[in-house]
Amino acid sequence: MKHKSAFINIIGNPNVGKSSLVNSFMGYKLSIITAKAQTTRHRIFCILNSKNFQFVFSDTPGLIEPKNKLHESMMNFVKSSYDDADIIIYVVDASSKEIINKNFKLKLKSLSIPVIIVINKIDLINNEKLHLLIEEIKNDFTDSLIFPISVKENFNVKTVLENLKNLSPISPPYFPKDQITDKPERFFVNEIIREKILKFYKKEIPYAVEVVTNSFKYSNKILKIDSTIYVERSTQKGILIGHKGKSLTEIGKKSRIELENFFNKKVFLEIRVKVSKNWKSSRSSLKRFGYDSN
Repeated sequence: MKHKSAFINIIGNPNVGKSSLVNSFMGYKLSIITAKAQTTRHRIFCILNSKNFQFVFSDTPGLIEPKNKLHESMMNFVKSSYDDADIIIYVVDASSKEIINKNFKLKLKSLSIPVIIVINKIDLINNEKLHLLIEEIKNDFTDSLIFPISVKENFNVKTVLENLKNLSPISPPYFPKDQITDKPERFFVNEIIREKILKFYKKEIPYAVEVVTNSFKYSNKILKIDSTIYVERSTQKGILIGHKGKSLTEIGKKSRIELENFFNKKVFLEIRVKVSKNWKSSRSSLKRFGYDSN
């Protein structure tokens, strides 16, 4: 059997289950997941390897109207995903009012590559509504494969994966077969800490933070990590730390437990909080935090 490889880029509105779908394809968690919009900020390559194929899944931020330079950078990640894709997976939420993002519908229909429409969260609607939804999407995307799935219930995900094999071009692997992502270890430290913040805090705090890992080194069989959480204002710093540092201590504890599971090592985690004023609108700060500076 000839080897197949494909860049498979996954796009859609916020909270439709893009990251959950990627993790389901991979069989373990690489992309962080929360119920909050804008959880995914970067474009992450997750590489699924088998003897006869290599799929490079690109998990992208949810489609939003940019309100600052950070949002602009996030949408640049989405736009770039059109350029190098062999296959596009557009994920929609079966229970959402807006099924297909109007601003991206024409772009999707103009693409010359295969576009797969995945209807996620079908466990939240009845069969009648699902049938109507499929017919509605078929009217717009007559040449696309449409798959109703539930990542939560692990329903029909394998069917999507099997069809990806049929659609992928014959090609040698793009990455070494033992590589599972394009991101360094520090990136996943940052994301795990940020995920805990997204789950622990409400209102503006989760959206005002960025995490940077300053040092990452092994010492006496212990992984020692030093990370900094950046916020935009001093008031946010106080809220993040909490009374007598209790909130930050809880974030550190939850992060350390997941980091130990992720790296399969004992972890010593040190976290501090600093203010980087209005970093979401600062080109230099965004560049320092690993976002597109254009």
